[in-house]
Amino acid sequence: MNLEAHAEATSRNTVAQPVVAAAAAPSPSLPPAEDVMQRRGQFRVSVTKDDLVFASAHFITFAGHRCEGLHGHNYRARVTIEGELDRDTGWVIDFVEVKRIMRRLCGEIDHLVLLPLESTRIGVVEGGETVKVAVDGQPRYVFPRRDCALLPIPNTTVEMLARLLADRLRAALDTAGVPGLTAIEMELEENFGQSAACRLTWK
Repeated sequence: MNLEAHAEATSRNTVAQPVVAAAAAPSPSLPPAEDVMQRRGQFRVSVTKDDLVFASAHFITFAGHRCEGLHGHNYRARVTIEGELDRDTGWVIDFVEVKRIMRRLCGEIDHLVLLPLESTRIGVVEGGETVKVAVDGQPRYVFPRRDCALLPIPNTTVEMLARLLADRLRAALDTAGVPGLTAIEMELEENFGQSAACRLTWK
């Protein structure tokens, strides 16, 4: 019995009981490290943080001639990346790199009006320091250019925004030269409990 255990037992006026070490359980057999490193699509990592968010305004068109009014959401992103383990580090990708890129991508559209450039119903025209927006040929809004994000998508639905962020993240990881990646899933929440996800693969 060590001195600390003896002192505690004495102060409580009890008799210290001997500690019997449990027999170590046999370790489960693991495949050789080389075999683990060679497996494809066996690993994935996920990142979602309080700063992987953006607050933006938008409006979308529906089937027929319906169009909603301008409003905003507090969006939150969650990224899952699949790939091979790096032989030197034992990870799929450095979390720090993913967070750095995602903060930049979210920041590029934070506190802006999101406007689609590929819509067949929403017309977006830049003119000097303003952006004029028409719906079905009828003038709708005029915004300061600095307050707008003009996006290469047909509608600013949460599905299309998830696809846009997934495309941009994949391009950034390609530029960074991260090896062994096989797929990205971008989940974007626009309200609590309401989200859409887009999964892209590397060919």
